[in-house]
Amino acid sequence: MTAQRLVVIGGDAAGMSAASRARRLRKPGELEITAFERGRFSSYSACGIPYWAGGEVDGPGALIARTPEEHRERGIDLRMRTEVTELDVAGQRVLARDLESGTERWHGYDHLVVATGARPVRPSLPGIDARGVHGVQTLDDGQALIDGLERSRGGRAVIVGAGYIGVEMAEALVRRGYGVTVVERAAQPMSTLDPDMGALVRDAMCGMGIEVVTGAEVTEVRTGADGEVTAVVTDRAVYPADVVVLGLGVRPETTLARAAGLPVGGSGGLLTDLAMRVRGHGNIWAGGDCVEVLDLVSGRTRHIALGTHANKHGQVIGSNIGGGYATFPGVVGTAVSKVCDLEIGRTGLLEEQATAVGLRFVSVTTESTSRAGYYPGARRMTVKMLAERRTGRLLGVQIVGGEGAAKRVDVAAVALTARMTVEELTALDLGYAPPFSPVWDLVLMAARRAAAAVAADGKG
Repeated sequence: MTAQRLVVIGGDAAGMSAASRARRLRKPGELEITAFERGRFSSYSACGIPYWAGGEVDGPGALIARTPEEHRERGIDLRMRTEVTELDVAGQRVLARDLESGTERWHGYDHLVVATGARPVRPSLPGIDARGVHGVQTLDDGQALIDGLERSRGGRAVIVGAGYIGVEMAEALVRRGYGVTVVERAAQPMSTLDPDMGALVRDAMCGMGIEVVTGAEVTEVRTGADGEVTAVVTDRAVYPADVVVLGLGVRPETTLARAAGLPVGGSGGLLTDLAMRVRGHGNIWAGGDCVEVLDLVSGRTRHIALGTHANKHGQVIGSNIGGGYATFPGVVGTAVSKVCDLEIGRTGLLEEQATAVGLRFVSVTTESTSRAGYYPGARRMTVKMLAERRTGRLLGVQIVGGEGAAKRVDVAAVALTARMTVEELTALDLGYAPPFSPVWDLVLMAARRAAAAVAADGKG
């Protein structure tokens, strides 16, 4: 029997998880796997780059889960520094270019996995491509940033954008001795939180000496005669810079897929079915940061770039190509982060998102401590909870606070997935002891207040 040909575009989480899973499930000789990666690293944790930059972890080796050589030893022909430049769907083939030699060659496939990831948002501004301006998406980006930091060795850093990467990189550069300014055009940092919760993040950043400039639009990146960055210009002021980091988020990298006519959604990501097949194409699969996924709370598709999702997508794809059956049902939008000693967690919908999909809701905000108030080390925490009017269905939770705050959001993530009401949430049998929580854990306290708000709203 002739072996089937599996081609994978992208050598990181989704692509290599799919390839590895399919290899384990198929018998020897049944499947030939070729994977193409345009970068210099495979199967790595991009989420660890800020901690590498801050000196908390070593890199890049510590951030690599499996090297190209290890993949090849397991029967996957992984070709590094090779970019797929064209996808011929009708002919079931891809054109791959060796970036070192420039040679090109067509490769046929029976199954194709598109795992092209995402690209950092890089606005079209004067000087945006100057030396010293860095995106942070791949380990190659991380290495370029580290090399730049080693050259400048302190000075002024400007972070453009205050999302997850922006706030994490701000902390990292403070650790390296830089004076840091964060420029964000929204009213508060962390647009993945409601503004009132983002204000708590801002207070923590200012408390560690980070200058936080909000409501400002970047208009230019200035450079010196040598082409190196010297300043970031906004519509309000000029901020000197020896290094600039772009933390404006990412967009799905679907240029290749779009050119081939594959379907994309409103966020620009590829659209798939529950088995992670590209819609309308029985032998093309897609996963990771280049796809849109179903939001289980809103019922809409959205783009959420997280390594946890990418690995799950890869497992589903590999299982299906390998002859099994698996699905990816969707997400509730859970994410955690930290800046300084402040932990940040969120899941479900923000107020703006709930309004956008036509949901009517009540919201409550509750403050308490991470442990029993009398127990040493108790830290303040704030929880914001959204619940649907009338039904009381939980819609979203945001948590900001000290140690132990962020992972509490996992309770809410499970409740959202189960479509629980806030009334049902109050009855959960959570663990209690003074070193871990008050008698009423803060999530349950918020649920009680939300349930009361739903009941009062129903009487109005």
